[in-house]
Amino acid sequence: MIKVLLVDDHEMVRIGVAAYLSAQPDIEVIAEADDGKVAIDLALKHKPHIILMDLVMKEMDGIEATKKIMEEWPDAKIIIVTSFLDDEKVYPALEAGATSYILKTSKANEIANAIRSTYNGQSILEPEVAGKMMKRMRQKTKQLPHEELTNREMEILLLIAQGKTNQEIADELFIALKTVKVHVSNILAKLDVQDRTQAVIYAFKHSLVQ
Repeated sequence: MIKVLLVDDHEMVRIGVAAYLSAQPDIEVIAEADDGKVAIDLALKHKPHIILMDLVMKEMDGIEATKKIMEEWPDAKIIIVTSFLDDEKVYPALEAGATSYILKTSKANEIANAIRSTYNGQSILEPEVAGKMMKRMRQKTKQLPHEELTNREMEILLLIAQGKTNQEIADELFIALKTVKVHVSNILAKLDVQDRTQAVIYAFKHSLVQ
């Protein structure tokens, strides 16, 4: 039997979910809580296989309760069941340690299947939540324009910021003037700026030069 702790501050929601889950041959609701603080105590006492956690509750919300449960019991498997898809709810809940994230609009059998899947080591995310996470990961891994510059291009950008002309840069680096011009052209293209002045502004804005 998959033992489940059901946490929701709406009694009618708990009654409905508990009734359906208890009718399943492989799931047992062993305890219920209407608040995050109570959920922590029950979770640590009963060590259920799965915790169904609501997010918005009066005394302590589901995010804080999830954090505290995971601190005391890192192996806990928590499924967030909520109506919220906004970023300020999704990310903190997952970062707190929630294993899965589904909506209250899910059908009863979908909640039961999420319990089974999470119990078996899978992470279940609403499609929109999964999309948000992928987008956030792409944003985190996306390079800033100046990170695409080669060492030589960065060196030349710093000399441009010092006010040096192409010829002065060529003389200082002992390279051909034509080579400097090619590097400057590449720098402007990579930084997506129109001229040397904008390149210098970019350098200062991103603290590449003092």
